Amino acid sequence: MSFFAGDGDRDGMRPTIANAGEDRKASGLKRMRRTAMWLLAFMIALLFACVAWQADHSWLAWPRAFAEAGTVGAIADWYAVVALFRHPLGLRIPHTAIIPQNQQRIAESLGSFVEENFLAPELIIGRLSGHDAAQALARWLAQPANSRGVADIVADAVAGLLEGIDEADLQWFFDRLVIPQLRTLDVSRVAGDVLKVLTEGERHQPWLVHGLEALEKWLTANVDMIKAKFSETSRYTPAPLDDYIVRKFIEGIIALLHEAAASPDHALRRQFDETLQALTVRLQTSAVHRRFGKSLMHDCIRYFRHADYYRVLLERLRIRVTADLGHEQSSVRDALTSMLASLGKRISREPAIRHKLSAWWLALARELVVRYGRQLSALITEVVKGWNAGEVSRKIEAEIGRDLQYVRINGTFVGGMVGVLLHAAILAIMR
Repeated sequence: MSFFAGDGDRDGMRPTIANAGEDRKASGLKRMRRTAMWLLAFMIALLFACVAWQADHSWLAWPRAFAEAGTVGAIADWYAVVALFRHPLGLRIPHTAIIPQNQQRIAESLGSFVEENFLAPELIIGRLSGHDAAQALARWLAQPANSRGVADIVADAVAGLLEGIDEADLQWFFDRLVIPQLRTLDVSRVAGDVLKVLTEGERHQPWLVHGLEALEKWLTANVDMIKAKFSETSRYTPAPLDDYIVRKFIEGIIALLHEAAASPDHALRRQFDETLQALTVRLQTSAVHRRFGKSLMHDCIRYFRHADYYRVLLERLRIRVTADLGHEQSSVRDALTSMLASLGKRISREPAIRHKLSAWWLALARELVVRYGRQLSALITEVVKGWNAGEVSRKIEAEIGRDLQYVRINGTFVGGMVGVLLHAAILAIMR
């Protein structure tokens, strides 16, 4: 609960944080506008003062030249800045409100610019090939804290998925995806292939030894039951004789089992291996076994579909996984963490695996860029075209408006300095 509540709090805070940032930008823009306007007003006031008193004070020609050029520069830069975003003084002068008026062209140019300069396959592959992403990922996953974080995300996603799935969804999954594959499955051949894998390289021998030992323990534990059953079927022999016969029989069987378990070449084990090999061949090739396997699979599917197992399977899975994930020591989370950490260590130690992963990653990146690069640029173009022109203009002005106001301020001073230099040049020429 706290996890989702935390996400909700953060989601609720994002608009507030965004609005606060926009307010700061708007406030800074207004402040810089006022500064630039006050500077323009100061230049105009200085110009009128110099004109009024220049007849009595000739040296005012120098600040007059500064004020004249500065005023012209400030007004010109004001016009240029305003013309980017709106019509100056509301007058629809040609080639003003450049950004709103040219939104469609800007959108197309932006899409083309991104496609040509960011989505070129050679550029992306060149950048990616210089970075060993597989090694970086392996080292990152090898860190327990990182692998645990990924495991937590996957586990929470699985829990959410199980909570969102209902019986109808699970039934659709099995009816459309699982059961059609099971209907075409050759159960007999699969069983034969599995049996062949188990018997190759004597893999089944330890299991055979365990089976012989289990049979010996069963005989030893059930001697009395065997004696009783033997006595029931042998009514005309005395009980001591029955006990003797059964005891010797069991002792002989146990001795045979000991010999078979101790000797890999024992005749009993050879007969067992020959039986397994013959069974493997029959399972793989016999039409009778194939028909029986298909019939068995069809019966299992029919029973599964009519026994309400969809609901039972979903409920059991949901209960077990949810209960495990709710514990502080979750086996699912621990297993995922261990698997991811082991994967990271394995990739980090195996250069061949890293090389294959890097080659696959580069090939995938190239394929994605070639196939979807144009669609991505078209998406950017369509998104920008769909924006409100006035809102786009305001956002752009909020981002770069302060710098543009500095342009106005600098233009005022640069214009003033140019005016002084021109006045000095004229005086030098006239002399």
